[in-house]
Amino acid sequence: MNKPAELPPGPAPQGEIGAVAADPVVGAALPHESAHLHVAGAAPYTDDLPERAGTLHAALGLSPVAHGVIEALDLDRVRAMPGVVAVLTAADIPGVNDCGSLVQDDPILAGGPGAALRYLGQPVFAVVARTREAARRAAALAPQVIRAQALPPVLTPEQAHAAQQYVLPPMHLRRGDAAAAIAAAPHRLQARFDVGGQEQFYLEGQISYALPAENGGVHVLCSTQHPSEMQHLVAQALGLAAHAVQVECRRMGGGFGGKESQSALFACVAAVAAARLGCPVKLRVDRDDDFLITGRRHCFHYQAEVGYDAQGRILGAEATLVSRAGHSADLSGPVMTRALCHFDNAYWLPDVAVHGYSGRTHTQSNTAFRGFGGPQGAIAIEMLIDSVARALGRDPLEVRRANFYGTRTNNVTPYGQTVVDNVIHELVDELVQTSDYAARRAATAAFNAASPVLKQGLALTPLKFGISFNVPHLNQAGALVHVYTDGSVLVNHGGTEMGQGLNTKVAQVVAHELGLPLHRVRCSAADTHKVANTSATAASTGSDLNGKAAQDAARRIRQRLAELVAQRWGEGRPAGEVRFAQGQVWIGARALPFVEVVEAAYEARVQLWSDGFYATPGLHWNRQTLQGNPFYYYAWGAAVSQVLLDTLTGEWKLLRADVLHDAGRSLNPAIDIGQIEGAYIQGMGWLTMEELVWHPQTGRLLTHAPSTYKIPTANDCPADFRVRLFGRDNVQDSIHRSKAVGEPPLLLPFSVFFALRDAVSAVGGHRVDPPLQAPATPEALLRAITAVQASVQSAAAPGRA
Repeated sequence: MNKPAELPPGPAPQGEIGAVAADPVVGAALPHESAHLHVAGAAPYTDDLPERAGTLHAALGLSPVAHGVIEALDLDRVRAMPGVVAVLTAADIPGVNDCGSLVQDDPILAGGPGAALRYLGQPVFAVVARTREAARRAAALAPQVIRAQALPPVLTPEQAHAAQQYVLPPMHLRRGDAAAAIAAAPHRLQARFDVGGQEQFYLEGQISYALPAENGGVHVLCSTQHPSEMQHLVAQALGLAAHAVQVECRRMGGGFGGKESQSALFACVAAVAAARLGCPVKLRVDRDDDFLITGRRHCFHYQAEVGYDAQGRILGAEATLVSRAGHSADLSGPVMTRALCHFDNAYWLPDVAVHGYSGRTHTQSNTAFRGFGGPQGAIAIEMLIDSVARALGRDPLEVRRANFYGTRTNNVTPYGQTVVDNVIHELVDELVQTSDYAARRAATAAFNAASPVLKQGLALTPLKFGISFNVPHLNQAGALVHVYTDGSVLVNHGGTEMGQGLNTKVAQVVAHELGLPLHRVRCSAADTHKVANTSATAASTGSDLNGKAAQDAARRIRQRLAELVAQRWGEGRPAGEVRFAQGQVWIGARALPFVEVVEAAYEARVQLWSDGFYATPGLHWNRQTLQGNPFYYYAWGAAVSQVLLDTLTGEWKLLRADVLHDAGRSLNPAIDIGQIEGAYIQGMGWLTMEELVWHPQTGRLLTHAPSTYKIPTANDCPADFRVRLFGRDNVQDSIHRSKAVGEPPLLLPFSVFFALRDAVSAVGGHRVDPPLQAPATPEALLRAITAVQASVQSAAAPGRA
């Protein structure tokens, strides 16, 4: 037996069985649990796993037209290609030919002659061959073997809206009488603008590896954010019960929402092929095919009008938001719901009407992407406020502050939820001071006055982001915690690791509860045969839900151990005086090694594993009226960005970024700051450089590879990048009073877009509202600069007032 320590680390808290002493694991800036594997190239992803003997490879034959009808399929030519083992069509799917997430409107494979073709890139057949190269070569014959009658495609949200083609019924969120408030306002402003979509561009593409299992079952190794949905859809496609399908995901090389629902098609094809052929089948798509098959962030078209007073306070607002949903519903409904619920951003809107239309287009079915509609909703009101400020000749920050939500009044959202944790006033005040905003605003004006070609822009934008799934029943999670007799701990939970550090945070929570160093706790792969009926790792809820579930399981084990320690070594002391810290279990002045207590518990037949469960409290939502309490809490933040724009070329540089973000009481500041930095750069890419272009006649996506679709690189990060956490505890009982950091920070780079708008506005002396669209590419910036210059020249022409 090990010698006990001489002194306890402090008096035990009272009233809680097995109380935990203050521990540096939670709240410490610790590295990602797989960081050492990432940098060494030793972290296994799905494609890195050893292939079973006899593994075959699949590839997809894609539709050559955006809209049409199949007339004939000459698949014998494909079957005759070298190495081809089988060619599968919709007729070979034994169950339901559908992989729709919420609505059954998304076929896995298009049907045979007479079937509709919905977008260029839609999978029509699957080739299974002995090598991946052979499968891809055979699938590449698709344009030659698919004979189709081409029809005119609908490609843009405006076209779909004009034709009243929607994947779901329109949505309307109203409070008061917006039209009357606008009409009665001293000033009115109308706007029409567009914001583009965004490709997730995860480093690891879509991949599924299906292994036949006993008794007709299947085991699918899949890069997915939603193993339970993959399990359900694979079972549906094979006509099996869910218990016959096991889906497993150790880690993803990025997801960003693109693997929430759209990993299903690949999982289903691989599983159907494996079941039909009786051997393992891997489907890993090429990057170009990934672009052509899968959807991405929805682009939005906006028409809006606001009424406001002389201080810029919004008195009434009405907006129509039309998204490019693509050919099927996918997640467009909840994306639009979140967009409507984030139209207010951080602002009190007394009378408001927001209308959402999910346009059906002959393009890839758009889906989840970090922010899930929230950024598309919030940028609309930011665009309007920025224009209001320019119309009044005021600093946009002044107008933003005039419209902030109040703390006791003007604190109810348009969907009826009271904002109880409003910190935006203090947060912005602190950022204004630490970023030296006022002096830099003056310096920017002075620079622009002396510089005819290069113009600087400066902007501060806030954010308010609701945390929870809009659908209340999805806000639940389960976990399993196993304590082994050597004192090590294994955790399995319903979340998936995609590089965001979820497993690190969950392990920290469990280590804290059991008083262990972090290296004694490990999280295993997400597995539908371990934790069932899980929700997607999405909506920034991963740590909140799974952390709480794992904490619940760990506390149950801790309570059993505390009772044993009190009974055996307590000398009359209650279990409430037992503490777990630094790998020791303390009772009075005596410290026992954790492993010794565990061994004693095992010998006493005390259960050393436990399940845990958590359901977010207080949520309710009416999908018909768009009213309720959909969010457990709000995350807040703000950023100041400063840019330098060359008005002759449209090129620009981000000079400096100051970020202050509300992460509550951070579980891991290192991971949270990394998430904030990454979200800022990713959002900047969305709004400034990542442009999606479809051919207007054929409907082919022209930007389908890194050669034509540009994402930010390290060179696009500002040399002066200052990111800080606000450091205010969450008012709600979240996991250790922390707040989500996955999606909210993506709104921070609004400040980059509006700094560019400020720089373009400086070309006209801030007298003309720049017609700048997003993404603000150099071409878009030059168009806006030209428009501002033309407007100034027109106003100065003889005979014009």
